[in-house]
Amino acid sequence: MARRPSAFILQKRRKPWKISQSAVAHSFQKNWRIEVKHQYPLIYRKLYGHYGPQNWWPADTPFEMMIGAILVQNTSWRNAEKAINRLKPFLEPRKLDDLPEEKIAELIRPSGYYNIKARRIRSFLSWFKTYAYDLDRIKEREKAALREELLNVKGIGPETADAILVYAFEKPVFIVDAYARRIFHRIGYDMPASYDRFRVLVEEQFPPDAQIFNEFHALLVEHGKTHCRTVPLCGGCPLADICQKRK
Repeated sequence: MARRPSAFILQKRRKPWKISQSAVAHSFQKNWRIEVKHQYPLIYRKLYGHYGPQNWWPADTPFEMMIGAILVQNTSWRNAEKAINRLKPFLEPRKLDDLPEEKIAELIRPSGYYNIKARRIRSFLSWFKTYAYDLDRIKEREKAALREELLNVKGIGPETADAILVYAFEKPVFIVDAYARRIFHRIGYDMPASYDRFRVLVEEQFPPDAQIFNEFHALLVEHGKTHCRTVPLCGGCPLADICQKRK
């Protein structure tokens, strides 16, 4: 997304952070009886059947993932990745925390808004430090309470918080981004403007399985890049038979 969107997109690397697909496949073996207008699991199954597993998030470690989620705000993933590569020697919590904020800003300059993002990274590190940088300890926290904590970190909005919850802390949360809004609108769904109302509507139709929400977000991004672009390419679209093709 090159024009400073609120949503962020991430491209796959050759060495994706490891992810098991067995939980995803197992969850959809259940015989769901969902009689509602908006059938989000149907969209998931069609996209998964067409594109296959996406192996997201493109990061070598959960910590890199979390920093990347901040860097990619209001820019393209290409620019964020340049900043990540410059940060590589310091992509451990204590090493990055030891850097002066000015040095962080200098290193992340390719991501844009580098002074603002340096402050956001510093705020995030201050929060992370309260858990002694211990991912397992954070994962023990209840989802709603952990989400509230993240939203209280300066510069972490709902979309960034939910990405961190899903991809770093393995919590079952649907990430509402520009791709999800565009795709659901084109299909014919009138989704709420409210981020959280949109999120909850989707979550209600799925089991609380973080692997599913991991894949669903990645699949929507892939579909938005491949077919459901700003100017859509409808030929060969796996959702064509359920799409109203709204503008």
